[in-house]
Amino acid sequence: MPIDLEKAIGAELAGGAAVWDEDDIILYHLGVGAGVPPTDPGELRYAYEGDLRVLPTYATIPQFPVMMSMGHAPGFDINPAMILHGEHEIVVHEPIPTTGTVIQTGSVIEILDKGKGALVIVEIVSVLEKTGKPLFTNRASIFIRGEGGFGGDSGPSTTDLRPSRDPDDVVESVTLPQQALLYRMASRDKNPLHADPGFAAFAGFDRPILHGLCTYGMVCKAVVDHALDGRPDAVASFRARFSGVVYPGETLVSSVWDDGEVLVVSTSVKEREVLVLSNGVVSRRS
Repeated sequence: MPIDLEKAIGAELAGGAAVWDEDDIILYHLGVGAGVPPTDPGELRYAYEGDLRVLPTYATIPQFPVMMSMGHAPGFDINPAMILHGEHEIVVHEPIPTTGTVIQTGSVIEILDKGKGALVIVEIVSVLEKTGKPLFTNRASIFIRGEGGFGGDSGPSTTDLRPSRDPDDVVESVTLPQQALLYRMASRDKNPLHADPGFAAFAGFDRPILHGLCTYGMVCKAVVDHALDGRPDAVASFRARFSGVVYPGETLVSSVWDDGEVLVVSTSVKEREVLVLSNGVVSRRS
């Protein structure tokens, strides 16, 4: 089997340092739809260094190379075309500064047997060099098609977290036709699935699709702007499942339920009425 469980579980990922500055933060924010309208004071806090704030989902950017090194970790011999990003969670231990350096370590913490595939859960801890303390932690669930059926634990069953009542907020976020091209430069995720029509067709899509982590960032921004008074530092954690694809140019519709300490989020595409992000949970910082 391409995954050697004894070697893979607990395997260390390729870590190292990651550095960012204000330009990197602004470019990321533009990649997840910030700056519309360009004169709005709230939008300028994302797109202008005068009073720059950092969306908590920027935490997904420094860790990305570490997460993607999973395919080269001990115990893995897998086809990258069979990999899907199933879920993602960030835990933001402290508000993210506009400039910084983090030292990152990652490992495979669990592999679940989902029948048609294996669900590999990796964790990346990013420690702020200046303080020596964890700044943020990423946990990604990576689904590898065709690698299930090995008799392992399947993990807990999935339930729909949406309350039965109407949402407290419904927010629309318009993606640009060139959103994936912009985000791939902001994130350095150069997967051709998000840019090359021929590659996208080969993968079974009508055209290039938006990065899941771009959708993740746009949804978090919608929650911050409309349910958290525009305060990125109010987010302690955010987890969600990627349930469908977004095509650049489509409109995200995020429903938000305020449950006190947490906000439950579900996002669909307006044009196709397809659920694209589910079981979203944003925890407030206490």
